[in-house]
Amino acid sequence: MKLNRSTDMALRIAMLAAASPRRMTVEELSDQLDLPRNHVAKVVQRLQRLGVLVTIRGRSGGVAFAEGGGDATVGHVVRAFEGDDEVVSCDEPACSLRAACRLRGELRRARDAFLAVLDGVTLGGLVDGPTGPVLLALGLPRPRPVPDAPSPQGPPERPAPPSAAVPERPAPPSGAGSSRPRRSVPDLF
Repeated sequence: MKLNRSTDMALRIAMLAAASPRRMTVEELSDQLDLPRNHVAKVVQRLQRLGVLVTIRGRSGGVAFAEGGGDATVGHVVRAFEGDDEVVSCDEPACSLRAACRLRGELRRARDAFLAVLDGVTLGGLVDGPTGPVLLALGLPRPRPVPDAPSPQGPPERPAPPSAAVPERPAPPSGAGSSRPRRSVPDLF
């Protein structure tokens, strides 16, 4: 069973909010998880209605993990975002095997087993241990390597790579060809 994109986003947003000790803006969630801002805003609203997140408006507002959000199960979030639809649609187009088919029932059992496993996993449990700090490090700018200190003579000269040399075309004999002036190729390196 494959989860839709909004369900995936909801779980990642909930996990990041659970790991964060402070409120985060929708922009921060979007940046840290590398998700589209508008989609994040919609998913945050749905998670707020589920009681997983709280949102505070205003200048010092933001999104935070709800007090009881850690007890919410992954199964609860998945059901809220995925719905209770069948794994396969036997109605469109109408399946001629429907009257005697056992596959639909087995797929329903498999879906229920999948959700039962997720009902045993809490959102708070997802961020225990090393997962929380890893989530908080997402999207943070990576330190840039410090260049070596230049020598007193200045930075070393870099020879141009062989592919950078562009051979000049010979000039056409005078009176031959067009009368346009030749353009020089700019040095790219």
